[in-house]
Amino acid sequence: MINKVYELFRTLNSIPRASHHEEKVADFLCQYAEDLGLEYDRDEENCVVIRKPATPGHEDAEPVVLLNHMDMVAVGDPSLREPQGTPLAPEHLLERKKLSSGQTRPFDPLRDGIEAYVEDGWMKARGTSLGADNGIGLSMALAVLADPNVVHGPLEVLTTTNEEDGMTGAAAMRTDFIKGRKVINLDSEDYDTITVGAAGAYLQVAKLPIAKSDVPDVDRFYKIQILGGLGGHSGVDINKGRINANQEMCHTLRAMLETSCPMLYLADIDGGAANASIPGSCTAIVGVPEAEEEALMKIAELRTRLLKKMYPEEPNLTMTIEKVEHKGGVIASTAEILRLIDHLPCGVIALHDSLPDTPMTSNNIGRVFIEDGYLYVSCHTRSFDDDEMVEWAKICTRDFEGVGADVEVVMNTPGWQENQQSEYLQMVDETFRDVLGFSPRKVAMHFVLEAGYYVQKFPGIEIACIGPRIVEPHSTKERVELSTVENICRVLVELLKRLA
Repeated sequence: MINKVYELFRTLNSIPRASHHEEKVADFLCQYAEDLGLEYDRDEENCVVIRKPATPGHEDAEPVVLLNHMDMVAVGDPSLREPQGTPLAPEHLLERKKLSSGQTRPFDPLRDGIEAYVEDGWMKARGTSLGADNGIGLSMALAVLADPNVVHGPLEVLTTTNEEDGMTGAAAMRTDFIKGRKVINLDSEDYDTITVGAAGAYLQVAKLPIAKSDVPDVDRFYKIQILGGLGGHSGVDINKGRINANQEMCHTLRAMLETSCPMLYLADIDGGAANASIPGSCTAIVGVPEAEEEALMKIAELRTRLLKKMYPEEPNLTMTIEKVEHKGGVIASTAEILRLIDHLPCGVIALHDSLPDTPMTSNNIGRVFIEDGYLYVSCHTRSFDDDEMVEWAKICTRDFEGVGADVEVVMNTPGWQENQQSEYLQMVDETFRDVLGFSPRKVAMHFVLEAGYYVQKFPGIEIACIGPRIVEPHSTKERVELSTVENICRVLVELLKRLA
């Protein structure tokens, strides 16, 4: 079965599947079901469930749901952006791709696939995130559908959309879309654990109208870039002290404005690649009068040295400044914007009382960019306490609305906690012990899972989340350990047999 898993993963990675753009991969799933002669359903959000009858003799077994999501966080190495002078894009600027003319262009997550390779027992991607989150789990589920040797009861392979940026697929799912109440979620990234709980998540995007104008004497423009930050998953990696380049850029510009460059104005900004990722890069274009050029350069040099000291675990972190041409005016409300973003909560807000080294509540400023006369800022608040999460999210909302921004709540997902003493979880634990020789830890994770929605929608549902070892998801360093993929496949096959 493992060869089929990798074959399917290669196919998935050839299909662009960024969040909010899953139509093509949903088409593939439906065609896959038709090719196998299986029933399927597709809803208005492009979620797909494929139903496979039980292995003969196991028709009376309780239905089992294999749960995954089809979208991925598509991020790439910002150092591979197009040459100077290219307009900043509002979404993703990823890996350069060779054109027939010999020129280059940014990787387009809505048009290009992912190029994976294997090195020292790990699968990685060239210049982009890999999509093992959650493509590997989905590939396992699809491989089960095609394998006549896997023993199972009635099976439902459920694949949702937009899990990474709002969970709108799960939120809108019909209550009759699935029948099973035993769920194996293959979206875990910790090989030696069963995830039995997850934090809630509140994602909001502020849209602030900005006015650009020409300011007398502001005739020198500089592009300032923070590059090379490690980035990472805004839940899993939020407690690792990594730079949030969006907030650090605004802090840097504010320091310049309030010390030696009182006539500094922001002309453009573009930071981060996805709402659910810690931004490791940010680019800003600022204007200053000729008289402030020298002061600007000195502060930039000072801040560059300071960043190196503040983030010693990020060896590739740099801040650069270069003179550029710019037309189109500057933002009159620069000071207000920088103060707003600099004051937003960012990183770990509180640690969990009973889970060592685990954040209780956090906030991530994932995207900051200007487009069509508006500044967009996203805040992704997570917490195991739903009330606390909402309160911190409201603090961000009040700050946004206080400067005249409209705020869209993209996601307000409840947390989830499974009964760790249930017979179902005991069976999963025993299967790990019998197949792999160890008892997995049972953990609650500071990332959001769709389970919160399913517990509300489907009374009596039980969920166990397992998966291979995936390191640095939502980043260009994302990789999956191949031996753990094979072992989780073995656990999955045996668990389906026992549930049957």
